[in-house]
Amino acid sequence: MKKLGLLFVVSLLSIGGAVAQTNTSQTGGITTATPFLLIVPDARAGAMGDVGVSTSADASSLFHNPSKIAFSGREVLIGLNYSPWLRNLTDDIFIGSASYIKRFSENAAYGVEFRYFSLGQVDLTDNLGNPNGTINPNEFAISGTYALKLSETFSMGVSGRYFRSNLAFTGTNSTLQPINSFAVDVSGYYQSPEENYGTFNGRYRIGFNIANIGPKVSYVPGEEDFIPTNLKFGGGFDFILDDYNVVSVNTEFTKLLVPTPQADGSEQDDGFISGIFGSFGDAPGGFSEELKEVTYALGAEYLYNNAFALRAGYFHESPDKGNRQFFTIGAGFKTNALNVDLSYLINSSDVNNPLENSLRFSLSFDLGEIYNDY
Repeated sequence: MKKLGLLFVVSLLSIGGAVAQTNTSQTGGITTATPFLLIVPDARAGAMGDVGVSTSADASSLFHNPSKIAFSGREVLIGLNYSPWLRNLTDDIFIGSASYIKRFSENAAYGVEFRYFSLGQVDLTDNLGNPNGTINPNEFAISGTYALKLSETFSMGVSGRYFRSNLAFTGTNSTLQPINSFAVDVSGYYQSPEENYGTFNGRYRIGFNIANIGPKVSYVPGEEDFIPTNLKFGGGFDFILDDYNVVSVNTEFTKLLVPTPQADGSEQDDGFISGIFGSFGDAPGGFSEELKEVTYALGAEYLYNNAFALRAGYFHESPDKGNRQFFTIGAGFKTNALNVDLSYLINSSDVNNPLENSLRFSLSFDLGEIYNDY
């Protein structure tokens, strides 16, 4: 039996991979399985060019940099995120997430996160085009994190993750099979004390996260793919102008730690550990091509009276490596316990972005004891 939906889902996977975590090399594409693992879920980062590895701790820290949760300002953070996907084509594809963070001492915190990517409903047909039922392909991940302050200014975090990708077409002759696997994140975060710089006070932040360290997986028997192991590194600075006005600027660099296909079209048959280390020097074009595999993003946030935020950002990827380029804007509203964030993406590339013309939404709650780390 055949299905009209197969082409649709494969197209979605291709688009999702290109946007979320696949570089298109000069000699071939770096493709990975489970591209949903790198889709930014929250509207705060989404409004700042997807920057989040070195911003201040919030309810979405488990995705961007889990070690930040040791600096959470409240005892409990609860977050809910929703982002429509490919809204220009359909209205039933989305990625959502929920997180719970508990800072249980001055120096330690733990958190759990659930992410879900729905590919919507796909209608199946037989060889004659007659209806043959429907399926709802989806992917999800469940993560647990422990973070510890090693000093007053520096913390590290370790996360474990189970994920499942179910894109198989039950009852058809599809060779796709579900994926069940695991991955680990290792992260660090530095936050300086507040210091006086003459006419204003300030603090700076530095963070890194190596996400999705794990074995290869297989959608098709006999064929293995890397999962999207990814390095993020960035820094930020808070301009504390007075008791009411704070301006934060941030920058972030990312690189897929996955082997680059070679000039003859082949892919290196590395294990995932050797693939991580080899990814820093295997581009056929040498060091100049390795640099093109690094994306960068800039983000800014203005916070008034810790109650209202305006945000903007820019994301850039080399035209030879995927050509994702976009501007972002957004806003946030805060009360003592409730935070609402919105973001909007403005594409500046010839490559279509699945988040174009979509409003992303996040809701979070700050509960319990207040911690003062500043």
